[in-house]
Amino acid sequence: MTINQHWLTYATRVASPNYDERPDPLDISLIVMHCISLPAGQFGTPYIDQLFCNTLNSDDDPYFKEIYQLTVSAHLLIKRDGSCTQYVPFDKRAWHAGKSNYQGRERCNDFSIGIELEGTETIAYTDAQYDQLKKVIDSLLTHYPKLSKQHITGHSDIAPDRKTDPGPSFDWHRIK
Repeated sequence: MTINQHWLTYATRVASPNYDERPDPLDISLIVMHCISLPAGQFGTPYIDQLFCNTLNSDDDPYFKEIYQLTVSAHLLIKRDGSCTQYVPFDKRAWHAGKSNYQGRERCNDFSIGIELEGTETIAYTDAQYDQLKKVIDSLLTHYPKLSKQHITGHSDIAPDRKTDPGPSFDWHRIK
């Protein structure tokens, strides 16, 4: 797995409009783990792509009426089968972390890569996801010299008052 012009060559590209320039494009020094399923607890739907591309239909599920106008994204999604979708090139600022703080540094979107795992905080992630995640992390560590395994964290760690993902179902030992 390689990275070419800040895109994983292995991933399907679905371009999200929800990104902008990083203040310092060379300061990519954190990986933030997330989880997502739309609707909650359902996997393999087209709704994550739609949310990240601002095309989510609010009539498709009652919960979507609360979120369809959000302008959010992540750099990468790893689905249950291990396949990857990339929404934003790694050198750009995806809008995944919101108000956040990592070791005294605020605005984690400025210097992080956001990786979503298709899942929930209470359902175990799949072996295929962990296998793919390890490959992705290895590629990122090779390509971006400021990244290290010591600087991989959960959304819950950088925004503890707002977020709880990737949750207790995420096995940190499998990637560290």
